[in-house]
Amino acid sequence: MLLLQLYIRVKGEVMEQKREKLSSRIGFIFLSAGCAIGLGNIWRFPYVTGKYGGGAFVLVYLFFLIILGLPIMVMEFSVGRASRQSVAKSFQVLEPKGKKWHLFSYMAMLGNYLLVMFYTTISGWMLAYFVKMASGEFNGMSTQAVTQTFVDLQQNPAASVFWMILVVCIGCFVCVLGLQNGVEKITKVMMSLLLGVMIVLVLKSLSLPGAMEGIKFYLIPDFEQLMKNGIFNAVYTAMGQAFFTLSIGMGGMAIFGSYIDKKRSLSGESLNIMILDTFVAIMAGFIIFPACMSFGVDAGSGPGLVFVTLPNIFNAMSNGRIWGSLFFIFMNFAALSTIIAVFENIISFGIDLFGFTRRKSVLINLLIIIAGSIPCALGFSVLSGFQPFGEGSAVLDLLDFMVSNVIMPIGSIVFLFFCTRRYGWGWKAFINEANAGEGLRFPEKTRYYVSYILPLIVVFIFLFGLWEKLFA
Repeated sequence: MLLLQLYIRVKGEVMEQKREKLSSRIGFIFLSAGCAIGLGNIWRFPYVTGKYGGGAFVLVYLFFLIILGLPIMVMEFSVGRASRQSVAKSFQVLEPKGKKWHLFSYMAMLGNYLLVMFYTTISGWMLAYFVKMASGEFNGMSTQAVTQTFVDLQQNPAASVFWMILVVCIGCFVCVLGLQNGVEKITKVMMSLLLGVMIVLVLKSLSLPGAMEGIKFYLIPDFEQLMKNGIFNAVYTAMGQAFFTLSIGMGGMAIFGSYIDKKRSLSGESLNIMILDTFVAIMAGFIIFPACMSFGVDAGSGPGLVFVTLPNIFNAMSNGRIWGSLFFIFMNFAALSTIIAVFENIISFGIDLFGFTRRKSVLINLLIIIAGSIPCALGFSVLSGFQPFGEGSAVLDLLDFMVSNVIMPIGSIVFLFFCTRRYGWGWKAFINEANAGEGLRFPEKTRYYVSYILPLIVVFIFLFGLWEKLFA
């Protein structure tokens, strides 16, 4: 028995030595925040905030971010750090003998692949729009012509595939450079530039005529507006935004947990990441609402805001070419930070499961991701006849639905049960891992809440999301 324990200890130490690590705490925070910060922060959060009473909605959102998003994020980090593996093998390492928690790994890995298969197409559009804006293509265009530009891009199969492949190549190039020299270093630069460009854009937007009216609309609590659109709808939207903005449930955070030491508690680190994610979302509103209000246009929602409404605003703005280019640099940094983070997770699957070198895993996944992303890139042209959710829907909508409405909620429930049930990893093991190191401790008194009430909240989000998408 003594020899067996010694063997396990030595093997664990060897694995610990072989595991790549991040070089700094800020690298971990920026990488994790980069995974969480995405296009939804920028085009969806400001819209729903304005729709549901401005500051009133922000307060509801922040409440659910803390009680819903924070515990699950801490659990993901804990599973990753304790196992020193990606989600591909983390459950296998930590689960009790004979249990089958590791079967969820296959769903989590599938979710990551599905995510990049549609996210690369959207990121490709962002990159294309930066080039169009910087080259002056929008100069002098009518409103109708700007609108048609986005339609033409979507319906051009060669262009959509080209920009998608370019995004995939950029992401893979960063990852092949290594964890510290590529993923960490470049993400730190991108996130720093993202924050810098964002602040410049905020200052510009606030200087526009009528900007303060946009700020009032955005942030002053309007409970009448909240009631008008329905308290239930506002609460559900806030819950959904808090849940999905953090990209929890598919192991995206677990991988970065596996790259860090035990010097800092995971609750404090998770809170820092959430603050950064929320800061970017709120600042996006300071860019969008004053600009829209100044030029008398509807903030809108979804891709139309970014690809139609804002280009028209920049076109009408003095030095709009410069400001538009800066905005799409900002958008590209947000998109690419997510791409790189998810790519790193995917590449780790091959390393952890099959012992691939980083270079080999990158090369194999480069081909898999390109091939898998082509249907989405062609979804508005060659494959436009495939409309899974009725007229106007496309392959992108199906992939988004599978990730956001199915895999993420199910995955979050799995992490919750795994960390709180005795037939899983267990509450004591989770608490010990989460609270290892200095910083904010995960409150043990929340055991009943995270074990029973929080899973019910996630199930509600899951079922209502399915109902809304399939039957409403």
